[in-house]
Amino acid sequence: MKNFLAILVVATLATPVLVRAADKAKSSPPSSPSGSPIYVFTNDDGTTHSYSSVYEAGGTQGAPTLTYQQSINTTGLGIGGGFFGTPRLAMLPSSSAQCLYVSDAGTGDIAAVNIAAQTLAGTFMGSSNDVGTSNGIGLALNQTYLYAGYTLSNTIATFAVEPGCQLNFLGDISVTPLNGGYIAGMALHGNILVVTYIDGSIQSFNISNGIPISNNDEQNSAGYSQAYFPDGVDITSDGHWAIFADASVPPVIEVSDISSGKLAPTAMYLLGEATRSITPGVNSTTVRLSPDGTLLYVGNSQTGYVTAAFFFNGTGKVLNGCISPQLKNFYNPWSYVGDLETRDTTGSGNVLYVAEFGSSIGILNVMSSGTTCTMTEAASSPVTDDLSPGLLNIKVFPPRPY
Repeated sequence: MKNFLAILVVATLATPVLVRAADKAKSSPPSSPSGSPIYVFTNDDGTTHSYSSVYEAGGTQGAPTLTYQQSINTTGLGIGGGFFGTPRLAMLPSSSAQCLYVSDAGTGDIAAVNIAAQTLAGTFMGSSNDVGTSNGIGLALNQTYLYAGYTLSNTIATFAVEPGCQLNFLGDISVTPLNGGYIAGMALHGNILVVTYIDGSIQSFNISNGIPISNNDEQNSAGYSQAYFPDGVDITSDGHWAIFADASVPPVIEVSDISSGKLAPTAMYLLGEATRSITPGVNSTTVRLSPDGTLLYVGNSQTGYVTAAFFFNGTGKVLNGCISPQLKNFYNPWSYVGDLETRDTTGSGNVLYVAEFGSSIGILNVMSSGTTCTMTEAASSPVTDDLSPGLLNIKVFPPRPY
């Protein structure tokens, strides 16, 4: 697998009626607040053909399922791997989102998918300078622009988002990681785009006018001196904090205050440091905030676990929470934890989907009281993705609302 981690290693007569009504409610398939179905989309990243496969959420309360629906041919090619934290799928964080964008690193294009019709709407290229064949093409999106980070060329391309999911290439910029690395994670909120370079350095850009302009805040993270290198990144709903998931042997999260419009020096948190019950997790390259912003889901990519940590938005602090059991079939046949996505758009998200490198999607039930949490793997997990040689990225519709 092409990844920097190879280097890092690292409950009268009416009563029966009421009971039956409750049982019926429990057996109904999950749906979004609007009542519409919930779908999981993949980036199959195939090297001889590439698709976005579609699964519908179902099952009963506490027993979630995913059922394969169809696969949408992106007409491009992937690379079957790459950086864990690179987001190869993008959609607006709204139940009214109409478009899903899927990057094809092998052919260098971005495929647009009409979400409602589940059909291809077109494919789009940046410039000849934009190459992501080494470790993928990351995507970040707002109402007006889509940003694509090309790992090999270290360029960020800007596309205008047009009606019908169409894209219009506007230009690209070159970036220079401090320690010779490559673009990995990307996330945006408002006018700020935050980027990780998988070499310990991070940077942010002002995107108020479309083409990114550096905020002149490029810096090494707090973990850099210990070889803890930010890979994945997420941003809180209010845009106050950028949260980095590090490529590191112990699971490490770093947090930067971005309320000023640029990156402040990061604060570092070692998951499991205070509670030794959370030691099975190794590495922490993917991170996803729960819809209510209280839980951080962290992919322990090299040992097949998912860690949850409590996040406090008022202070940006991170405290230990819980860890899943090792996910089924780890290393037989799948081998790394990729993207993490919640099923529901409120609270903890209730169900967590896990991209498993090696063609499957794991399903975890989540329970959280605000001070304690548990994660258990569903009986239906994992669900196979037969068209992917190395699944790393998934996206849920309707999406988390930020």
